Amino acid sequence: MRAAHVSSYPLSLDVAGKHVVVVGAGAVAARRARGLAEAGAVVTVISPEISEAMHDLEDTVRIVQREYAPGDLAEAWVVHAATNNAAVNMAVAAEAHAQRIWCVRADDHAASDAWTPASTTVDDVTIAVTSADPRRSVALRSSIAAQLRSGDLPVKARRAHAGHVVLIGGGPGDADLITVRGRRELNKADVVVYDRLAPLELLASLDDDVELIDAGKQPDHHTLPQDQINALLIDRARAGKYVARLKGGDPFVLGRGSEEMLACLEAGVTVEVIPGVTSAISAPLAAGIPVTHRGVSTGFIVMSGHEIGDLELAAKSDLTLVVLMGVGRLAKLVSGLVDGGKALGTPIAIIERAYAPDQRVTVGTLDSIIDIAAAEQVANPAIIIVGDVVSVPTWLTAGVLSAHA
Repeated sequence: MRAAHVSSYPLSLDVAGKHVVVVGAGAVAARRARGLAEAGAVVTVISPEISEAMHDLEDTVRIVQREYAPGDLAEAWVVHAATNNAAVNMAVAAEAHAQRIWCVRADDHAASDAWTPASTTVDDVTIAVTSADPRRSVALRSSIAAQLRSGDLPVKARRAHAGHVVLIGGGPGDADLITVRGRRELNKADVVVYDRLAPLELLASLDDDVELIDAGKQPDHHTLPQDQINALLIDRARAGKYVARLKGGDPFVLGRGSEEMLACLEAGVTVEVIPGVTSAISAPLAAGIPVTHRGVSTGFIVMSGHEIGDLELAAKSDLTLVVLMGVGRLAKLVSGLVDGGKALGTPIAIIERAYAPDQRVTVGTLDSIIDIAAAEQVANPAIIIVGDVVSVPTWLTAGVLSAHA
């Protein structure tokens, strides 16, 4: 038996149907026994005392409640010495070594002939890490697993699968504000169909063989009409591709996600939707403006700026009004609100390019904002917010952001 760890050779064992002995029945032994049983091993546990965790495994392992004795390792392929008694573990390891049975000592990494790596499984990938320091192995395993789960380690699965479409809300544009699940699903994609307001910097982390298709919509100009986008998603999925539709904000908040979902379902293509942080809430937040505030506004209305309809109800309401992509119709918005009864002195803010390095906030009132916006050459992409919440003392009025009175 080796007195110290010099080198090791990584190897995975097929223990299905093979006799494995675990000496000890504490928490560590229970974890080892559970993993072995799940791998199909025929597990015998030997210990005078049995923990609650080990009792929970009685249906899957054989428990012998007594002290370990020489000869207990007969016919075993692998042994785990996991008691809290170093002398017992040493005796188990010595017998295993004499019989040429691989033995893992839970208490002494350096005295083992074999090692159990720190392992976990993420998306059907098993991560196993071993080193001279078991605690370091656990830390590395946990770090790798966390990065895989978050998408920070973009490793794409290489396997055949049926075609599938996933609609991903990318958030307000900052790559850090996409959800963990959205980032992870994006990393799986064979094809990405993206909009111009999606977090485009994430595309650079994808594999070179991922097909990237720009479907970005701009006011009065669409790179791809909606029916062609629908057909594209269906075509690629039917070809067996994993298709990610990457959008800004949330797919179901003025993002036509429901249209794309229905098109896929009608075509017999499986589809799922991953929500995103909508710019209707996050863009005002980026400017330090709450959409609700106690004593000021108890709710908010979200509407598209592409089609300004009857604004009488919004004008008479005390709720905050949030308008997406409405700069091109700002004059119609203001006149509609004023005609509907909204006071000329009602505060209004326009947040351009929220979360971008050149984010800009322009503030005025309904009777002044058109002239201010023209002078400042305000343009989309922008969010308009109307209501007294604009005047709530926050980052904006504290002077952190530039504004126009």
